[in-house]
Amino acid sequence: MTTIDVDGMSCTGCEDNVTDALGELPEVESASADHEAGTATVEGDADLDAVVAAIEDAGYEAST
Repeated sequence: MTTIDVDGMSCTGCEDNVTDALGELPEVESASADHEAGTATVEGDADLDAVVAAIEDAGYEAST
């Protein structure tokens, strides 16, 4: 399991956007996001650069 810091999420809709973006990556087995904690959690063998890029493509700032 990998936890990524995500800036810019302000509601559960944002959590859904991040989770959906991560779910599009083939190596992601499961993903969740928490706007209050400002994090996203990914399980699987996804490349961290791809995870960060997917979150940023969804409109949020991400860092490991």
